[in-house]
Amino acid sequence: MKHLLKMLDLSSEEIIDLLNLADQLKYERKHNIPHPHLQGKTLGMIFQKASTRTRVSFETGMVQLGGYPLFLSSNDLQIGRGEPVQDTARVLSRYLDGIMIRTFAQQEVEDLAAYGSIPIINGLTDFCHPCQVLADLMTIREYKGGFSGLKMCYIGDGNNMANSLIVGGLKVGMEVSIACPNDYQPDRKVLDFAEQNGGFMMTDSPIAAAENADIIFTDVWASMGQESEAEKRKIAFRGYQVNDELLGAAHSDCMVQHCLPAHRGEEITEKVFEAHANEIFDEAENRLHAQKAVLVKLMANQ
Repeated sequence: MKHLLKMLDLSSEEIIDLLNLADQLKYERKHNIPHPHLQGKTLGMIFQKASTRTRVSFETGMVQLGGYPLFLSSNDLQIGRGEPVQDTARVLSRYLDGIMIRTFAQQEVEDLAAYGSIPIINGLTDFCHPCQVLADLMTIREYKGGFSGLKMCYIGDGNNMANSLIVGGLKVGMEVSIACPNDYQPDRKVLDFAEQNGGFMMTDSPIAAAENADIIFTDVWASMGQESEAEKRKIAFRGYQVNDELLGAAHSDCMVQHCLPAHRGEEITEKVFEAHANEIFDEAENRLHAQKAVLVKLMANQ
């Protein structure tokens, strides 16, 4: 494992290895056991999209690991003024020990890895969100004790979260179902992977997808960059809300997860969100621990 670009690149063994390390680092943090694995290391963090959880968790994680995080806004970099990404990659590789980038195009992340000589971490693109899904899987395992025999369900837009959850869920051995409108399906590459692996169902019926689910995921209907489509999407996703009726089709001990920020009253009701708030905010906390595992795995021996 040289980079974290997308869930499709990881083997099942690599995912479990990262989750085991995340569990260990979380335990050490809770018990005030120092773990300065990245002493003297510097992580450059390029942000072309706004962030709360990604920025704070990566900055905090680097400090806890003994390293130094460097915030790099695209407004302050030449990459934001047209410098080719391959030139940026080669320059930053001579200054830094790793790069985390949160941007729009997946190709930009792939190009950084191709032209740079240091580990690249995908902090989010329009195609996928691997850091979030590692935290999601970590949370599921904490609550359910494992993955075998579980059914994971996603309701909503076939966006970067759906793409990554489908791949991550199937790779750790869960059954995966997804409900989305026909015009808002996941990426074709992800669907090809899912259809080849079995244990996958896609439907336009949220109730059918949620039947006997152990975990239900959702996300906002309009992601960053889609604000102009918000009203159109509210119409398209009417009926794709995580509410009491939907949970009635799932198992009685079904978890609810949301990557946040949440639009209560749209993709999830206030009642359901608050009833599952502990699970959702444990999921948010686990961004810190899962990402620290990624940082250690990629940068400790660099």
